[in-house]
Order: sequence, then C-alpha cells, then structure tokens
Amino acid sequence: MVEIVTELRKIIGDPERVLGADDIDEAYVSDALGHVSGRASALVFAQSTDEVSRLLQAASAHSWAVTPHGAGTNMVGSTVPTRNNVVIDVSRMKKILELDTENLTATVEPGVLLKDLADYAEEHGLFYPPDPGDREASIGGNVSTNAGGMRAVKYGVTRDYVMALECVLANGDVLQLGSKNRKDATGLDLVDTIVGSEGTLAIITKITVKLVAKPEVAQSALFSFTRSSDAWAFISAVMRSQVEPTAMEFIAQSVARMGEAYTGIRLGDPDAQCYVLLTVDGTEQYVAAGVKQLQAIALQHHAADVEVLSSQRSADVWHVRGSLGRATEAVSVQEPMDVVVPIAQVGTFAQRIEQLEQETGVQMVTFGHAGDGNVHMSVMKGERSEQQWESVRADVLNRIYEIATSLGGLVSAEHGLGVNKRQYFFRYTDPCIVALMQGIKAVFDPQGILNPGVSYAAD
Repeated sequence: MVEIVTELRKIIGDPERVLGADDIDEAYVSDALGHVSGRASALVFAQSTDEVSRLLQAASAHSWAVTPHGAGTNMVGSTVPTRNNVVIDVSRMKKILELDTENLTATVEPGVLLKDLADYAEEHGLFYPPDPGDREASIGGNVSTNAGGMRAVKYGVTRDYVMALECVLANGDVLQLGSKNRKDATGLDLVDTIVGSEGTLAIITKITVKLVAKPEVAQSALFSFTRSSDAWAFISAVMRSQVEPTAMEFIAQSVARMGEAYTGIRLGDPDAQCYVLLTVDGTEQYVAAGVKQLQAIALQHHAADVEVLSSQRSADVWHVRGSLGRATEAVSVQEPMDVVVPIAQVGTFAQRIEQLEQETGVQMVTFGHAGDGNVHMSVMKGERSEQQWESVRADVLNRIYEIATSLGGLVSAEHGLGVNKRQYFFRYTDPCIVALMQGIKAVFDPQGILNPGVSYAAD
C-alpha cells in the first residue's frame, strides 16, 4: 500500500492530492445510498488529462485495478472499488472549455455538474435537454451510465447528445473520438461504445455535447386520479395524441405522501390514488394548445382534478418529484429500481407490481418516467431485521425482474448495472451477448484493470 501511495505522489507531484487507504472517506468506496461498499488502496484527485494518462500508465505497469469517480451520485455501485482499487477522482476537472454557438455544442471536462452546464447553456439562449433526477451529478458520470431522466420522453437520453469524447485507455493512451459533425458513417461508432460503459473501457476526460435552442416557454400541469387504471389509460392516450410532452411522471399516492412529508410541500388532491405530472414546452401557441388538449384528454379519462401550475407552484411540485428517492430512504432502507418495459406494457407492469405487493406484504412504492417505460420503484425494508430483509429482498427482486423481462423489459433503464444488478444482467442476458461485451473490453483493456467486477466486466 505504501509503495502505491508513494508512486502515485511521484506522478502527481502534490502529496495532498493522494490519500492512502486509511484516509479515504467512505463516500469514495460506496454507492450514493451507502448500501454497498468496497475498499481502495489509494485515492487520487486528478486535474488534467495528462495526469490521468500518467496514472493509468503506472496502473497498467503495476496491474493496479482502477475505479474512476466523479460526483458520486450513482445508485447501483458503478464507482464501488471491488479489488482494493486505486480510485481516480476527476471531479476537480470541471471547466466548461467551449460554447460553440455556431455549431450548437459545448465542450466540458467530466467533473462539470449537470446544473452548471444546463444553466450556462440557458444563459446563452441554448438548452441541454438530458435531465437525470440529480442535478448535482457530473457530466462524466451521466455519460458513463447513459443517464436518462425526466425529459427523455421528448428529448432522449445522454447518448443522443454526446458528439465527441476525449478519453484515456487503460494503458495511458489518449484517444480523440467523434467530432462536431452531425452525421458520421465513418466506421464503427466508438463514442457510442464508451457511452454507458460505466468506466470499464476508458476514463473520460473531455466531452462535447450537442445543444438545442432554448424553448420559448414551458408549462407544467398536475393530474390527480382516483384509480391507477385511469391514470395509465390517460398516459397511453397522451402518447397517441398530437401533444409531445417534455416530461410525464407517474407518482403513486404512497410515495407522494412520503415526498410531501419530506419536503413540506403539498402535491395534489389528498384523496387521489395517484398523480401524473406533465410538462409541455415550445412556442407559446403550441404550449397553450397542448395544455388545453391535455385537459380534455384528462376529463375523458376521469381525472379527479387538473391543476395547471403557476411558475412557483411548478417549481415546488417538481421539487417534490425530484426528492422522492431521498424521501423513501428517509422512511426506510430501500432498494431503488429503474426497470424499463415497452411503453405499451407500463400499465400491465404496474398492475402486476401491485399484485406482488399484496402477495408478499412488502411495500413497493412506484413513480417514474411514464412516457418512456422507465418505472422507478422503491422496495421498502420496513421493520424487518437484516436477516429477514436479505431473504425477502432477494425473492422480491427476482420476481420483479422476472415480471419486467417477461414483458420484454430490461433490468436497467438509466442507473446502469454497477455491482448491484450484475447478477440479474447475467441471468437475463444471452451469454453470447455477454461474451461480445467482454470481448470488446478485452480490446480496450487487455489486463482488465478498469472497474473490474462492475457492470458486465469480469471480476
């Protein structure tokens, strides 16, 4: 251990930016909820591509396992070191390097926070659409997990906006991938290969993202329903309508009450069984017509209440929605899930989860991105002992993933696989596909030192 720290300090030249195992905060070796932990031999705060390159040259020479780390908001343990790794933190690489208003792109370092990029773009009349739930997440982490978020129903996910990457391979080689060109049929798309790879192929040191024009206006509305079946029928009707929602979120009553208690903000009709929170953006004329059409669709599907939200009320309601993960964790230890099913199967999936909740007695609160099939859930521990929880949790998770995959779904929509979901990925994925993924990793990282034991990567 001493030899590793000594070597790393020689490379960095600043002993304060290299910590030994005993000085590393738990946040650097666990997931965001502190449910899963690993162990690191050293933590290095890199500040440039050159430093990352030299660190990986040393790691390759000494066969050190390496874990990249950013803002640390990951929910599934993608940044948990599994082999007493060297953790390379890139959160101090946080410059916005360029805003190209002619080509509508921004080039940033991986430690730039989502909120800072979004605010900077909007100050210049532009818009970065991806909107994962945590605006304190770093862009590098968003790219590494192909983060989605609430606006994916209209705008897509992170992958749809990454145009170019600078990244460092396991041997220290620096690659420039992609460009500002809007079309590219020049060989395999290596940018797309890196996006979503959870730090297993390279460490990202620079990102060029596509921007769009800032919408003229945005309007949110909250729809309350006394029956969840009516809410899902409403969601389906909206998806078939001429209105293209920017975001469309389903919130069950049980998790809504937790969110209200956590934030002190009332959500909607207290007698409602569930809520649908919608936003429409665009020109004033389009938004006004869209909201009017949504109100009509809601009445056709027996909405108990429709509230077109003022600016402040909209901010409050969306704050409740953004706080639901933390709100559930404040009530009980919970297992966060982000399964995805085909849009047409979301209502069926939700009904089968309600049945499973009744059968098992395990509380499962449901919320999420109804417009793109990405259902977020919290499976709650409640008053169970650790031994009881481990047994019940394993059984319930197995059954949830079985339901999702039977409907054509997948085990992860936007959180990634990390260490938490590996077993389910291997269980429900064709072994030939797993072998192809691991073969690609072997080309990028022959020694297997980048994030071993994470996602699809071998231990």
